[in-house]
Amino acid sequence: VQLQASGGGSVQPGGSLRLSCVASGFTMRYYAIGWLRQAPGKEREAVGCISTGDSSTNYADFVKGRFTISRDDAKSTVYLQMNNLKPEDTAIYYCAADMRYNPGTEYYYWGQGTLVTVSS
Repeated sequence: VQLQASGGGSVQPGGSLRLSCVASGFTMRYYAIGWLRQAPGKEREAVGCISTGDSSTNYADFVKGRFTISRDDAKSTVYLQMNNLKPEDTAIYYCAADMRYNPGTEYYYWGQGTLVTVSS
């Protein structure tokens, strides 16, 4: 089982990035996929989650209106489109999978992180 996150990098405030998460070793379409992040010195927090089936989404208040999660089950890939990035969005971003929708930070499968740095 593997979740491979990519697409992180450095961007100026107000900029955009799109993260990708490619799943392998399990059937992704049966799993809700979440994005989480951990900033230096802080606890890991949930950014948002996308369900199976109708691809319902749920977002943390601090990213609502700026971040969008989507999925392409044919490609076993989930995306996190991040717009209007702020310095406080700087963190390592992780994707994770669970058969439950929106399980907070308690996901069953985890990927490695990808670093996002927002700085002028």
